[in-house]
Amino acid sequence: MSRVRLAPPFFVQIRSGSVKTRSFQGGIRIDDFKRFTERKPIETLPPPPKAYLPLKQNAGSPPRPVVEIGAEVSAGEVIAAPSGAVSSTLHASVFGKVSAIADHPHPSGADSPAIVIETAAAGNGFSGMEPMVDWEGAAPEDIRARVLEAGIVGMGGAGFPAQVKLEPPPGKKIETAVINAAECEPFLTVDHRLLLEETEKVVAGLKIIMRAAGAARGVVAVESNKADALDRLERALEKEENIFTVLLTVKYPQGAEKQLLKTVADREVPSGGLPADVGCLVHNVHTATAIADAVLHGRPLIERVVTVSGFGLDRPGNFRVRLGTPFSRLLEAAGGPPDGELRLIAGGPMTGVAQRDLGTPVIKSTSGLVVLPPLPRARNLPCLRCGKCLTVCPMGLVPCDLARAAEKGRREDFAGLSGADCMECGCCAYVCPAARDLVQFIQLGKALEE
Repeated sequence: MSRVRLAPPFFVQIRSGSVKTRSFQGGIRIDDFKRFTERKPIETLPPPPKAYLPLKQNAGSPPRPVVEIGAEVSAGEVIAAPSGAVSSTLHASVFGKVSAIADHPHPSGADSPAIVIETAAAGNGFSGMEPMVDWEGAAPEDIRARVLEAGIVGMGGAGFPAQVKLEPPPGKKIETAVINAAECEPFLTVDHRLLLEETEKVVAGLKIIMRAAGAARGVVAVESNKADALDRLERALEKEENIFTVLLTVKYPQGAEKQLLKTVADREVPSGGLPADVGCLVHNVHTATAIADAVLHGRPLIERVVTVSGFGLDRPGNFRVRLGTPFSRLLEAAGGPPDGELRLIAGGPMTGVAQRDLGTPVIKSTSGLVVLPPLPRARNLPCLRCGKCLTVCPMGLVPCDLARAAEKGRREDFAGLSGADCMECGCCAYVCPAARDLVQFIQLGKALEE
């Protein structure tokens, strides 16, 4: 590769091909299926005839509508304002007229209130913000205010409001900002393509994140199946003295926050704790590009890149689409859904949610649509007590016993087995020879505790 730089003792020395990749205990190695779309450049799709914008697009409190039916709106105009400390702003993704505010299918599987905008046949109105020209000299709170104004949330799947993450909790200091470029979910290649096609924007986003959080160091952590992206990054970082790359072993769930920080920094986030408890902050690649767009160009979050992949698609790819675009339009862009019975997963196949309606829209955290064949085998046979789920659990839990406690409604047993620490990665269900729905049982157990 291009250069050798010694990272601080906090990190491993990085140079692709020069050191052993890093990983964590547990997890699984599976076919990543990246080959379907990893070489497909991002393609921009036109705005949909109707944009369906659910209010629920962030963790925490959904925003409250500030427009009425019949209102004419520009793309980028605020249509819902934050409703609490952990909330976000929602903008119109198209130029047109608000035609309804009503329940609509949501990627979570339930119906959710959504603002529906009919796209105007002519015109291209856009309402942005003024760029922050001197962001390097701006106060951290001003950058965080811009991130809130732009409606940016974690775009890797969790949807946590980004401005909240950027503010260190009282008594905590953020030393290191980490860009999570592991993208360990099979099929998904959004982050890979952004690293290749918008390298400078990723780096700019990281530098802005560091400024907002007060972090002295920056890290971009990349799995070794993205060697071309790592090469681009290293060239872009040649003149940066405090930003480093870390090469990760290809293993699932390498991109989970706790596993990532253990791998990158050898720091363990305590049970029930946050990365800030160990002086770290983690943001997704796409979140970094959205922050760069908001600060440098005054663009609110009204579009995102989605990988559409799986089996039977003629043209799988990576598509930049407006928020609120129905899933059906993405499948059409990928050649149309294959004939016969299929499963459509929003997100990746390990942690994503099976969909019931092709009219469900893309939201801020929709990283992918994956087409899979029907499940081929009987499910939920009696547990064999083989222990495979124990060996792969990256959190060191006992999934089979957690599932049994949840199934029997034994709340105290579930809590005693640290069920709340399960991150629902799906490793246990993947290796279970009895095909037990362990993640779903554990989700049930968590609901018992509420």
